[in-house]
Amino acid sequence: MNLISPNPGLFVWVLVAFLLLFFLLKKFAWPAIIDGLNEREESIKQALLSAEKARGEMQNMVSDNQRLLNEAKDEKNAILNEARNMKDSMINEAKEKAKIEANKIVEDARLQIHNEKMAALIDVKNQIGKLSLEVAEKVLRKQLSGATDYTEYVSTLTKEIKLN
Repeated sequence: MNLISPNPGLFVWVLVAFLLLFFLLKKFAWPAIIDGLNEREESIKQALLSAEKARGEMQNMVSDNQRLLNEAKDEKNAILNEARNMKDSMINEAKEKAKIEANKIVEDARLQIHNEKMAALIDVKNQIGKLSLEVAEKVLRKQLSGATDYTEYVSTLTKEIKLN
């Protein structure tokens, strides 16, 4: 029963010890604890501000990255369009050169055909002239006694001449 019944002497000593401990804690421990809690609170506030700032920077970076990506896509499209235009112009230029070259070849062929035709005509004229001279020479060599012999001889000569 000693534990349940209060002893006034023990009560006073417990009260003195409690008050002394309370005074010492209030004088030395509480200010340090309060300062530590205040510092912790301030560091948490700073960490939250830093996190908010980092989030804002990340959003800016995401928007910048999106903008750069869009610019890169636009530049890629511009390069592709320029390449298509260049390809089309090169094809058109090649076609134009081919047409010019084909026209030149055709014109050269026409000129060559004309020149060969003229050369053939000149050759035919020269052969006709030679044949005419040969016929005239043969006619003159043979002394003909009459006009009938002359016409007979000319017709035999014309039959002998082959016109190929």
